[in-house]
Amino acid sequence: MATKKNKITKENIVSMYMDYTLEKGEKPKSVYLFAKLNDFPEAEFYTFFGTIESIEKEIYKMFFEKTVALLHKDENYPEYDMKSKLLSFYFTFFELLSANRSYVTMSLKEHNNQLKNLMLLSGLRNNFKKYIGEILTDDYRIKQEKAQELQEKAIQESAWVQFLFTLKFWLDDESPAFEKTDIYIEKSVKLSFELINMAPIDSLIDFGKFIFKEKTQNKQ
Repeated sequence: MATKKNKITKENIVSMYMDYTLEKGEKPKSVYLFAKLNDFPEAEFYTFFGTIESIEKEIYKMFFEKTVALLHKDENYPEYDMKSKLLSFYFTFFELLSANRSYVTMSLKEHNNQLKNLMLLSGLRNNFKKYIGEILTDDYRIKQEKAQELQEKAIQESAWVQFLFTLKFWLDDESPAFEKTDIYIEKSVKLSFELINMAPIDSLIDFGKFIFKEKTQNKQ
């Protein structure tokens, strides 16, 4: 637990918030009570966050930032092609989510209104789309002819939709070590790149078989 003698950081507050919500099964009622419980001045909270709710959005941004930091620890990462970079991102990001699955599941299943749940991912969405733009190579821009700015936005948006489908699959995945999510990631990323290259048939059939199999098993 933090004390007044220690300098509070954004990471401290996030950690205390996640612990609180998991232990209590609900959000703190107020900043005042949250700060008092964790023995630090309320004013220090506002150095980093404006509201309790803003912590939730920051958590998913921090997952993203941690993922990118881990990727860049691999000295070979800058030499990866776009597909390899995206696969590395997915596997690393979902490994972090899995290490915090109890919180993530509780957070993203809090509201029946999916729009409210998606609002928690707004900061992550912006960073993810920017990341896609950064790893997008000229190979894919050239093949899509003109209107590169419009085409790049389309790729970013479609990548985000793919990410949300992957997140939903992971949330529902009950396989050991979430191994089915790993398979989903490999097949969906492969398909997305072959769609860009206009050669999707084999991967589309393969991916379709996998999804059909999963849906059939879940109904049994």
